[in-house]
Amino acid sequence: MTLPHPNCRIIAVVNQKGGVGKTTTTVNLATAMAAVGKRVLVVDADPQGNASTGLGIERAARGAGCYELMFDGLSVEDVAVPTIIPNLYVITSSADLAGAEIQLVTTERREYRMKDALDRSTKDYDVVFIDCPPSLNLITLNALIASHAIMIPLQPEFYALEGMTSLLQTVEAVRARFNPSLDIQGVVLTMYDRRNSLSDAVARDVRAYFGDKVYETVIPRNVRVSEAPSYGKPVLLYDLKCTGSRAYMQLASEVLKREFAVLAGEEDEAPPQEQEVV
Repeated sequence: MTLPHPNCRIIAVVNQKGGVGKTTTTVNLATAMAAVGKRVLVVDADPQGNASTGLGIERAARGAGCYELMFDGLSVEDVAVPTIIPNLYVITSSADLAGAEIQLVTTERREYRMKDALDRSTKDYDVVFIDCPPSLNLITLNALIASHAIMIPLQPEFYALEGMTSLLQTVEAVRARFNPSLDIQGVVLTMYDRRNSLSDAVARDVRAYFGDKVYETVIPRNVRVSEAPSYGKPVLLYDLKCTGSRAYMQLASEVLKREFAVLAGEEDEAPPQEQEVV
């Protein structure tokens, strides 16, 4: 699946465990890419709507968003709104999305609602980030089917790898039945505390498990990163010089290098046959 822009890449930021920096990574990585001239779209597919808040869109100001995109036949252009960051747009989330999981059960083409919606885009984006809910539900499944790759934020704590089996099994199932080209773009270690020996130990385990899929850049535990959402700003706007901002700029550079490598080696393939979950 491709958007009209032939080089557009769609990346789902996913981890079924909450509180690992998934939304923070989505918002700040998107901001960093927009800052270097990329045209970026964030799809806030989490009913909590934190990505929308972090990009400065207040709840009272949100109109049609991800729910209407998936269920009302609207196009990306109908629902994407500009943020305060040039080149960065967001499709907001609302409370209506909380009921989407139940509604999807009886909806036609329930696994492809997001893919179909993104296919209706007529604008050019270089990259689309989908901020997934912290669960492996039908909304997350929609995001995985719509995406070229996934990014996994992982906090280096004792239970970091617990639950990864379920996520990786889901990815393999999506590859087998819906989206054979789905790849793991990378695993990013978040909330990293270099003063804590446990962070180093867990990081070694994660790198041993995922190999070169783990980014060299780690996102440090940084109070400025935590403060920024309360001001409706990505940390790169809130405090460009803090360690968190520098880390997200470095991460953006790594992601772009990997994406350039993928695009340089891509060959035309027949589109996968669509299936439905039984």
